Amino acid sequence: MLRLTIIFLFLMTTPGLSQTKITWETLGDVRFTDKYSKELDAYFFYPHFGSSVKELEGKEVFLKGYMLAIEPKKGIYILSRNPFAACFFCGNGGPESIVELKLKPDHPKFKMDQVVTMRGRLKLNKDDVYQCNYIFAEAEVYRPD
Repeated sequence: MLRLTIIFLFLMTTPGLSQTKITWETLGDVRFTDKYSKELDAYFFYPHFGSSVKELEGKEVFLKGYMLAIEPKKGIYILSRNPFAACFFCGNGGPESIVELKLKPDHPKFKMDQVVTMRGRLKLNKDDVYQCNYIFAEAEVYRPD
């Protein structure tokens, strides 16, 4: 019995075997500079991620926010710090206040401004202007065991 307890405790405390809760403040560890894109003939915010965010890249994390149903029929959803009427796209907050979701197949349908906690593998994007700076790969609704 003691052996099982030790193994259980080891597995519960081993990094990489569990998800990490993050907050919107966590994602605030970034600063932006303007960068010109010849392709778009426009400037865009170029992110410089802080060390605490860089440490999370590739890790499975979970975060609570408002679901923005951008193109539900195509499965395009954004998790936002703010509801749609006050989101980044409407001029409130910065690019660090949204996370693009690459949802797993057979995901549930979401409603605009539905509050949900999502889990995914954090990807940092600094070069593709057609995607958000923060992306959750393999995203799904988080349901703690």
